[in-house]
Amino acid sequence: MNVMLVLAALGIGAPADDTFDKHLNLAYRTDKDADKERHALDIYTPKGKKNFPTVLFVHGGSWKTGNKTLYAALGQSLAADGIGCVICNYRLSPAVRHPAHVEDVAKAFAWTSANIAKYGGNKDRLFLCGHSAGGHIVALLVTDPQFLKAETCAPADVRGVCALSGVYEIVAEAKVFESAFGKDAAVCKAASPLTHAKGKHPPFLIAYADNDFTQLDKMAENMHTALKKAESPAELMKCKDRNHYTIIIKFVDNSDPLNKAFRDFVAKHNK
Repeated sequence: MNVMLVLAALGIGAPADDTFDKHLNLAYRTDKDADKERHALDIYTPKGKKNFPTVLFVHGGSWKTGNKTLYAALGQSLAADGIGCVICNYRLSPAVRHPAHVEDVAKAFAWTSANIAKYGGNKDRLFLCGHSAGGHIVALLVTDPQFLKAETCAPADVRGVCALSGVYEIVAEAKVFESAFGKDAAVCKAASPLTHAKGKHPPFLIAYADNDFTQLDKMAENMHTALKKAESPAELMKCKDRNHYTIIIKFVDNSDPLNKAFRDFVAKHNK
């Protein structure tokens, strides 16, 4: 299901052009092995504003599909509300396996930190947000510090994480994970954000749909419990009348409770 084409059909998430600026197809990796399409990002910024917070959004698609261009409405909507939005691509399975996905997003975050000031944002006010597989990636990025450390960044550089219908436990026996993670139980355990939800982490807003995919509700609850046990700030939100797709479709609309919760989350941890 192409959730953002659904958005376009519904006419949701289309603010006036004079409320945001956009900078498309910027390369965040440029070495000889870089992928021109997958190592690229788009930036949406509030028009005429400076020093604004910025969220790096990571798309879902079972680590196998998805593209930043499908989420233009999300970037435009957030920018119109005063929140800069960077939407990145990353390499997909089966061409690559874990940890390539999270390594790419770590590079996109490092690029954003180094360059967002050129577009008016404040590098000290950076957030992460991801849906589905993207929720897994952003959660792992801040709970297992090795990926950001490799890019001379750290989880402390992230003001907060919003994970929407995220995957927090990779199960070796589950067929759905095989293409992206393989069958090695140790690899899958290390790839699970729940494994690393110990100690101090950036604040989390964890959201899931009341009619989400099987086990995602339990995973969200377990992740929230683990973070609270580790004395890390965490909020858990069950979104009523939503499924795995409509949770992100409706998120673009300012009247959506999750949209409001996210904006409140950014405001709370933006200082």
